[in-house]
Amino acid sequence: MAIDKIQSESINLADNFAFTGTVTGAGGANTPAFLAYATSNQTINNTTSTKVNFAGEQLDSGSVYDTSNSRFTPGVSGYYWIGARWRYDTGDDFDTAQYRIYKNGSIYTKSTFVNQNANGAFLNTLVYSDDNDYFEMYAYHNKGSSAVVNGDSTFPEQDSAQFYGFKIIT
Repeated sequence: MAIDKIQSESINLADNFAFTGTVTGAGGANTPAFLAYATSNQTINNTTSTKVNFAGEQLDSGSVYDTSNSRFTPGVSGYYWIGARWRYDTGDDFDTAQYRIYKNGSIYTKSTFVNQNANGAFLNTLVYSDDNDYFEMYAYHNKGSSAVVNGDSTFPEQDSAQFYGFKIIT
């Protein structure tokens, strides 16, 4: 059969397949999901683990993020992709800048990097969560004096600190 003959024929799948009943195991949604952001700068004291405040929301399917306490509680058991990004608003270089994800009040994981010229970083992780587990983001640094997490920009300005997560389809 010539290629032009193949290209000119169209196939209507609806004419070839008749589905009745329920299709299972197909598709899915990465929900619940949230994206929160800092609405103001926040001072982080030297060598002190400090919860970062994310008081604004861009996305919150299922009302799983609480802006009053900057806490994500999934409400549905499963695997979640959780992360954050921000930068310390300083041109000073220092050896230890950390992002810390807390699960139920304790450190679950952290990322340590050298802060150079206020570049900032990301921390992302995959975690299993029960429906009532909760997650928060903390900052830590050893600058020698306080440092500011940048959050005074209006979202989606790239300099605004963000905290996000969504359920993984399994």
